[in-house]
Amino acid sequence: MPTVVTIGNFDGVHLAHRHLLQHARALAGDRGTVHALAFDPHPASVLRNHAPDRLTTWGTRERLLLDAGADAVHRLEPTEALLALDPAAFVETRLLALNPDHVVEGPDFRFGRRRAGDLGVLRALGEHHAFDVHTVDTVTATLDDHTTPKASSTLTRWLLAHGRVRDAAHVLGRPYRIEGEVVQGDRIGRTIGFPTANINPETMTPAQGVYAGIATLPTGATHNAAINVGTRPTLNGTSLRVEAHLLNAPPEPESPSLPGLPEYAWRIDVDLIARVRDQVRFESLDHLRAQLDRDMRTVRERL
Repeated sequence: MPTVVTIGNFDGVHLAHRHLLQHARALAGDRGTVHALAFDPHPASVLRNHAPDRLTTWGTRERLLLDAGADAVHRLEPTEALLALDPAAFVETRLLALNPDHVVEGPDFRFGRRRAGDLGVLRALGEHHAFDVHTVDTVTATLDDHTTPKASSTLTRWLLAHGRVRDAAHVLGRPYRIEGEVVQGDRIGRTIGFPTANINPETMTPAQGVYAGIATLPTGATHNAAINVGTRPTLNGTSLRVEAHLLNAPPEPESPSLPGLPEYAWRIDVDLIARVRDQVRFESLDHLRAQLDRDMRTVRERL
């Protein structure tokens, strides 16, 4: 009953992460166990006091790693004490407790204080502690422009920052998801016939613009949605907002709430399927309303 361990950040659980877990699962077989050790938050939050934007919440990352083949997911909090461990001490304190037979990593894996450990160091430690080290090949993603870059969390963030949500989905192997809680906004959307759920996002927001997506409610219901990411220049807004207008989701009679939900303080997941347009400042609310009508038609077409 072999025990297989893999270590990483795993933010996004993209194609390369899933390929790594599949290899670990094959080594473990039906009777073995796969352990994924995932840093959360990103070590850069301690080392540089600034971490990359999150692609997944911890709960979603854990679920995706389990779906990809892990039997257990262990959260590694990047404390100063943990990040100060040299490669040998890291293996002795974090890996050996799991009694691994195999460790599976990508070709760029580094670990230990100041990233001093590489695959060569890991293999030497494996010989000393009786575990084998396996390296998986680089995984590429085919984008809409027919380029095939290496799948990575960094690439995913770059694509999202440029509004390329379809290409981000190619890297992730699924649509990118914004997760967060519905909070009170300015309530202007409902006055022009387009009520929105104002989201406090816990994951990275893409480039400003309008997107077509699918919203999942706590009740399990799903709705096609038009998602606006921006500062709302027509309303002279300054802060970035993420707002989702749910198509064909009537509120409770004589209430702004959706059936079975309070008006605020409930969680929503929004999967981004396609970009509709850039953010634009309109001359008036009437011009904005007319554009929103066109946006809804486009959203329905894209979905």
